[in-house]
Amino acid sequence: QVSLVESGGGLVQAGGSLRLSCAASTRAFSSYAMGWFRQAPGKERPGNEREFVARISGSGGITYYADSVKTRFTISRDNAKNTIYLQMNSLKPEDTAVYYCNLLKSAGGTGTLFQWGQGTQVTVSS
Repeated sequence: QVSLVESGGGLVQAGGSLRLSCAASTRAFSSYAMGWFRQAPGKERPGNEREFVARISGSGGITYYADSVKTRFTISRDNAKNTIYLQMNSLKPEDTAVYYCNLLKSAGGTGTLFQWGQGTQVTVSS
């Protein structure tokens, strides 16, 4: 089991920005694609799934975003620090959710490998 620790959430007004971080405890960090996911209040999914937000390849050279966040969010990673980031700009109230990260089964998919961490709460006020 890999430990996943998310941080950086908070309360922000609509139109504001936040930067989330996720640290993963694995020596093979750069070998894994990583993803950001979220769970909005009242929108729980079956099978403990989360809504996909963005993913990044192991090298950081390939990224992919959900349509709802494209052009507003940017995913990045620092393999030397075993950390990925999510820069969130132009936040909207509908972005309110608990945000999670995870290692991905493949660089081209959204299937996750490990149990979810605690997540970090993002609240966007209108």
